[in-house]
Amino acid sequence: MDSQLSPASGRPALVVVAHGSRDPRALATVRALLDRVRELRPGLPVHLGHIELNAPLLPDTLAALGDREAVLVPLLLSRGYHVKQDIPEMAAAHPARTRVAAPLGPHPLLADTLHTRLTEAGWRAPRTEAERRGSAVVLAAAGSRDPESATDTGRTAALLAARLGVPVVPAYASAATPTVESAVRSLRARGRHRTAVASYFTAPGRFATECAKAAPDIASDPLGAHPLMAELLLHRYDEATTRVPTKPALAAAP
Repeated sequence: MDSQLSPASGRPALVVVAHGSRDPRALATVRALLDRVRELRPGLPVHLGHIELNAPLLPDTLAALGDREAVLVPLLLSRGYHVKQDIPEMAAAHPARTRVAAPLGPHPLLADTLHTRLTEAGWRAPRTEAERRGSAVVLAAAGSRDPESATDTGRTAALLAARLGVPVVPAYASAATPTVESAVRSLRARGRHRTAVASYFTAPGRFATECAKAAPDIASDPLGAHPLMAELLLHRYDEATTRVPTKPALAAAP
């Protein structure tokens, strides 16, 4: 089930808004993440809605909620068209008071999750100064034509660089440059031969797979259902509940 509706709860429902994917692993990952959210916040009504490709679609989820107040938390990592247009427009058709939370990124919890996934894939901290000078990470993201999306990804890269102590270069699967391949080539030309690819995707899918194939050595798994991702979803929910709801929702939180 995608929800655990508690009639006694007066809190707004949490609606996690995923993009949707043709890869069945993506839906399984999102469902596992929602289960973690429910474990952390028992009694909170937690629902799932997709922008496209998978059921339930967000408009259907909102229709099923009826007049119940809801907070929509995008399972997206930066600002862009979906956060600024698609989700608010779908929310505007919902008759109840609806709030749209900020996207997940940038946030230190994402850098912590990325570091964990890299470590799981075999990354280790440089042991010498020479090793540090020869190391780098490519942060592989989906990409967007919206410049604010690149800004947000760059901020996450900076957070991860501070965590790792080596340069972290954003790269993209589509709609933006550089590509992962060109970022790796550029780093190697600068003497960074120990280069890993950090998968900055919420779940497995075509983009994550393609970016991993471009890794010269280590490629981490997507963020997935890591416990810190569940914490971050609830953090965005709590942020949004402190704001006065609008009817209809017009924009995501800055």
